[in-house]
Amino acid sequence: MKITNICCIGAGYVGGPTMAIIAQKCPHIKVTVVDLNEDRIAKWNDADVNNIPIYEPGLSEVVGEARGRNLFFSTEVDKAIEEAQLIFISVNTPTKTYGSGKGMAADLKYIELCARQIARVAKNDKIVVEKSTLPVRTASAIKNILENTGNGVQFQILSNPEFLAEGTAVEDLFAPDRVLIGGDSTAEGQKAIEALVSIYANWVPREKILTTNVWSSELSKLTANAFLAQRVSSINALSELCEKTEADVNEVARAIGMDSRIGSKFLKASVGFGGSCFQKDILNLVYIAKSYGLNEVADYWEQVIIMNDHQKNRFSRNIVSTLYNTIADKKIAFLGWAFKKDTNDTRESAAIYVADNLLYEQANIAVYDPKVDHKQVLFDLDYLETRTKEANAKYVTSFDNPYEACKDAHAIAVLTEWDEFKEYDWQKIYDSMLKPAFVFDGRNLLDGQKLEAIGFKYQAIGS
Repeated sequence: MKITNICCIGAGYVGGPTMAIIAQKCPHIKVTVVDLNEDRIAKWNDADVNNIPIYEPGLSEVVGEARGRNLFFSTEVDKAIEEAQLIFISVNTPTKTYGSGKGMAADLKYIELCARQIARVAKNDKIVVEKSTLPVRTASAIKNILENTGNGVQFQILSNPEFLAEGTAVEDLFAPDRVLIGGDSTAEGQKAIEALVSIYANWVPREKILTTNVWSSELSKLTANAFLAQRVSSINALSELCEKTEADVNEVARAIGMDSRIGSKFLKASVGFGGSCFQKDILNLVYIAKSYGLNEVADYWEQVIIMNDHQKNRFSRNIVSTLYNTIADKKIAFLGWAFKKDTNDTRESAAIYVADNLLYEQANIAVYDPKVDHKQVLFDLDYLETRTKEANAKYVTSFDNPYEACKDAHAIAVLTEWDEFKEYDWQKIYDSMLKPAFVFDGRNLLDGQKLEAIGFKYQAIGS
């Protein structure tokens, strides 16, 4: 089957960038991204392409090139489904907050709603592609829904998980380590796989396009994120030991990273990992293991999450203890709120939980992030439901200027590794703060010796 019309349900961090790259690289294919969120679609269609809802380096240029040519953003979901030959499902799959599996299992209600909508609308055969991160054997549930519509339409279900790192998503899409496609071993399943392969083959070398069965593809996504998160938690666990033994975690990471069997990636000690995938996927893996009675396997992976939570709480406790065991009414400036640099995504950001811990101690939080606004900061804290919205609004402020955020602060906490933080006039910041002035570097980003020469009391993770 030659694909000429694609629909993607979900205009978020995965669907938007992925479809933009496909549209740019495949000008012969019409790509329509649909979402029920009218405000989000309006932003994707904003006349000023720099106002699109997702910040990723290079993304606005790609959208600007393809939008209106063969890339379209719309709220007309039924129309796009009906016209498309291939449909990507790229909706949110958060961790369940209710019922069986609460706190661990993936909530698949949006996936099921998509499947039922496709089943209701489709009048001819379709290829349906799982793009969202899903538990193993979700494709079976989707297939059951689609095949019991009674309208005679034939569906092929493929798994095509994303392996994007926010902040480098465009680069990852242009030159992926691999593209993974899982499908049935039947003749029809293999034709569907080849149809999707042929799309990616417009710019990805075929030797980097891997094909598997559906279940292997689904599990590979969870496993990849679990392995990466495990590395972060491993070095963070050692960072605490380094602080007790006067070793330097950066030197330890450099030494072990030069071992070709280990490598240097994901060995940077920090206040903890965040983002939409790592914690959710590990908890999903834990839930799956427990559901099969594999308790030792579940316990092993759950420890990665426990270590990550411990690191965030330890960072918070250290701020309190260093500031003479009281931070009530003290101003703590946060440099960074996004979970990592070069993205405006704040999901599961360490900054949220550190702020929550400090607010419990009645601190005043002043936030500066170059890509995150005050509305998002308050939304993230309100979502935790640990205090009233009024209390969050009273004790948390955001600034458009980092120097104003730090003025009259007792301490600064570096929570995101934005490169611009290294270029600031730190003497000017020091002069504006209350003394003694502290910097708690949760990202090992700054030059500690330089800051201490100015007069700061400087502490970094693992040193």
